[in-house]
Amino acid sequence: MMKFFLSLIFMVPMSFLPKSFWLNQYFYFVMTFLYCFMFSFNYQFSYISYFMGCDLLSFMMVMLSFWICSLMILASQKIFQGNYYYNLFLLVMIILLLSLYLTFSSMNMFIFYLFFEVSLIPTLILIVGWGYQPERLQAGIYLLFYTMFASLPMMVSIFYCYKIFDSLDFFFLCDFNNNIFMYMCMNMVFFIKIPMYFVHLWLPKAHVEAPVAGSMILAGVMLKLGGYGLMRFMLIFLTVGIKVNFIFIIISMIGGIFVSLICLRQIDIKSLIAYSSVSHMGLVLGGIMTLNYWGMSGALVMMIAHGLCSSGLFCLANILYERTHSRSFFLNKGLINLMPIMSLWWFLFSCCNMAAPPSLNLLGEIMLINSLISWSNWMMVFIMFMSFFSAAYSLYLYSYTQHGKFYMGLYSFSSDSIREYLLLLLHWLPLNLMILKSEYVVLWL
Repeated sequence: MMKFFLSLIFMVPMSFLPKSFWLNQYFYFVMTFLYCFMFSFNYQFSYISYFMGCDLLSFMMVMLSFWICSLMILASQKIFQGNYYYNLFLLVMIILLLSLYLTFSSMNMFIFYLFFEVSLIPTLILIVGWGYQPERLQAGIYLLFYTMFASLPMMVSIFYCYKIFDSLDFFFLCDFNNNIFMYMCMNMVFFIKIPMYFVHLWLPKAHVEAPVAGSMILAGVMLKLGGYGLMRFMLIFLTVGIKVNFIFIIISMIGGIFVSLICLRQIDIKSLIAYSSVSHMGLVLGGIMTLNYWGMSGALVMMIAHGLCSSGLFCLANILYERTHSRSFFLNKGLINLMPIMSLWWFLFSCCNMAAPPSLNLLGEIMLINSLISWSNWMMVFIMFMSFFSAAYSLYLYSYTQHGKFYMGLYSFSSDSIREYLLLLLHWLPLNLMILKSEYVVLWL
C-alpha cells in the first residue's frame, strides 16, 4: 500500500512542469491501472504495511477515488486552455487524492479521522479558487462549518475509544457502549458528510458553485466518506444502534421523498443533480442503519454506482454550461436538435440515475430494498414513492433539456469533442459492466 502513497508524493513536483497537464492525467490513469492488481478478494485487511491495508470495501473506495480524479483532469480542459493556474490545480488534485487514499486505506481510527478532515481543505480550495460565481465563498463557508461543527465531538470520542480499547486499530474494535451521546458524537460527522436530510443544505450550494472538478469529486468520492465511516464505525455501536437506528432510517426515507419532490421543482440543472444525490445517499444511509447483510452490501454497490453516475451527470451539465454559459432549464432546451449524440449520453445517464438495467444502480437499489423491507414492511411505502419520483425527476431532467424549442442564441456554439465522449464513456462503461462481477461485493462481510 505504501508504494502508491510514495508514488503520489513523487508526483507533486511533476504538477509544476510547464505544459504537463495531460502528462499528469496519463500518470493518474497508469496508477489506476496498477492499483487494479491490488484487488482484494479477502474480507479481512490484506496488503498490510504499517498502518495501511485494504479489504474489499477499502479497495473499491480507493479505486473509485483514483478513477474519478483521473476523469476530473480530463473534464477540466478549460482550466488548462485558459491557463487558470493549472499547475496549482494539479497540486490541489494530488493533495486531495493523497488524503482520500490515506483515509480509505487506513487501518487506524485516528489516522482515518485526520485525513477525513484534511480532504476537506483541497475541496474547499477547488470551490473557492475555480468556482464560477461570487456566491462560492458562501458555499465554501457552508461546506467548512457543517463539517467542522461535528468534528471536535468525534475527535473526543476517538480518544475515549483509545481509553477503552488501548488501541485504535479497526481490527480490535467491538461493541462496547450503550451510550446514545457517544453514538451521536461519533456518527454525526458521517451523517453530515453522506449527507442525511436536515443536515444536507451545504451540498446543493457547494455543487452549484463548484467547478466541474469540484462537483465530480464531491459527488463521486466525498459523499462516500460518510458511508464508509458509518460502515466501519457501526461495529462499535451495535447495541445502541439496534435501539435508535430506526429514527435515522425514517428521517432518511421521508427526507428522500421530500428531496425527490424538491428535484421536480428545480430550474438549475446542477441543483437537480445535487438534490438527487441527497435522495440516493438517503437510501444508502437507510441500508447501513438496518445493520444487516443486504444493507451493507447494497450500500457498497450503491455508493460505487452513484459515484460514477452522478459524476457523469455533472460532466454532462458542464458540457452544456461551457457552450451556453447557463445552467437554466429555460435556456437549455431542444438540445437534441443541436447535439444529437450528446442527447444519447443524457439518455443513458438519466436511465442509470433512475436505476434501469443493466446499471449498477439497479443492483444496489434491489439489495437496499431487500434490506429495508426485511427490517420493516412499512418501508415498502417509502421505497415505492422514492423509486417513482426518482424516475420522474430523471425523465424531467432529460426531457426538459433535450426536447422543446431551443433558445435562438445557441446556433453559434462549438460542436462536441472526442475528449468529451471519452470522458462520458469512461463513466458509463464501468457503471454498466461491473454488474457482471457483482458477486465480489458481498465478500467483504
